[in-house]
Amino acid sequence: MNPIVAIIEGMTKFLWGDLLRIPLPGGSSIGLSLMVLLLIPAGIFYTIRTRILPLRLFPEMISVLLEKQEGRDAADPTSGRLSGMQALIVSTATRVGMGNLVGVVAAISAGGAGAVFWMWVTAIIGASTAFVEATLAQLYKKKDPLYGGYWGGPAYYIHDFFLKRRIREGARSEAEIEAQTEFRGKRNLVSILFAISALICWGGISQVIGNSVSSAFENAFQISPLYSTVVLVAIAAVIVLRKHATAKVLDLIVPFMAGIYFAMTVFVIVRNIGLLPSVFGRIFSEAFGFRQIVAGGFGAVLMNGVKRGLFSNEAGSGSAPCAAAAADANHPVKMGLFQAAGVFIDTLVICSCTAFLMLLAPQNKLANLSGMDLLQTAMQYHFGRFGVFFIALVLWLFSFSTFLGILFYAHSNIAYLFGANWGSQFGYKIFALVMLFVGGLAQYSVVWDLGDVGIGLMTIFNLIVMYPLSKDAITALKDYERGMKRRRRP
Repeated sequence: MNPIVAIIEGMTKFLWGDLLRIPLPGGSSIGLSLMVLLLIPAGIFYTIRTRILPLRLFPEMISVLLEKQEGRDAADPTSGRLSGMQALIVSTATRVGMGNLVGVVAAISAGGAGAVFWMWVTAIIGASTAFVEATLAQLYKKKDPLYGGYWGGPAYYIHDFFLKRRIREGARSEAEIEAQTEFRGKRNLVSILFAISALICWGGISQVIGNSVSSAFENAFQISPLYSTVVLVAIAAVIVLRKHATAKVLDLIVPFMAGIYFAMTVFVIVRNIGLLPSVFGRIFSEAFGFRQIVAGGFGAVLMNGVKRGLFSNEAGSGSAPCAAAAADANHPVKMGLFQAAGVFIDTLVICSCTAFLMLLAPQNKLANLSGMDLLQTAMQYHFGRFGVFFIALVLWLFSFSTFLGILFYAHSNIAYLFGANWGSQFGYKIFALVMLFVGGLAQYSVVWDLGDVGIGLMTIFNLIVMYPLSKDAITALKDYERGMKRRRRP
């Protein structure tokens, strides 16, 4: 085996494989990967620190989503400034992808219907993590001289954290610390490692997207991968090589694709309303069921739900903050609430749609199937041949929007590494388009592993600084809640 391939596979196993196993009654066990050991405690910690924000401030979250975007919260296409809603749409574009379709199917296939419950639980604590990292992105964002508006994310708040710590050792006052914290071009090692990991990850994901789209179109329409890939890359190039096109296109694609997928699921639920109690019964009984514990399957139920929730909502990885920083919100906490809502949209809505489409189909029709075949069979049961075509088109939209979203994320990380210049921005876009094309023609497992390594390293570097910086997000949250109380006074 090639030494480089061996290193990548070894790192993938270390980051995402079972680092330790905890035995359970009945011969079962829970395998815990390094990512689970990092992200679940982080989510619990931030849920406690924010006083269960996802549930406590859920009405405020909905209010922020529905309020009219005006003033600093409104988008300005001519300046590149994003509204809070646009930043949410960009981050939702990257969260919602193939994992919401085939990934959920795989989780239920391996862990049973009970995995859905643990996926929901993971979304609640993941929303707290997403809130903190998005609020920090707003607090530490920088002016974007190329595209207009702002850029930021973990590379920038990691940079400021270590810079402030160094300055504080010799500074005489907080004012002096703030005066010396302006980004001066000297890079921080941890920020560099985060940005490099992110760009590697998104390059790998580009290849995965190309392969997913070409495979789905070949299965559903018998279209040659070469033709579907050329069209995909050509459309992507037209959008990403234009200055402000990405956010505008995602404004159209994301609400449409999420809305139509949700509407189709509601139609299926209404048509099978009599089966709904039994589906919920399966989800909850298999999540805690005595049968699963005795049969040794509880670990699979729990961890497949947890892992799918973590993989899907990306909370803690540091991806979504790159979009959160771009918004010109009138309070940092608003973007935290937007991104917490994004986790709910991804996991509680889109992933649940896939779960119900699968669980409302007769189990004997899905026996011995897996992956896209299983999902297409479930859709064919609900909608006939149209269902197979529909799921291929949905996968195309989900995957395409993910590609656009990760290139938007890349802006700020490229700028951190190479400075504000068009050459480096253009170069990475061409690299991502090449990866998209290569992936459409052939599947390279090492590139998939490279993407997993990238997101794993991003998570580690991000969490290193999120813990000490979380006090800034909590301070901002307290200030926002004081404002809420003032607004409610008669």
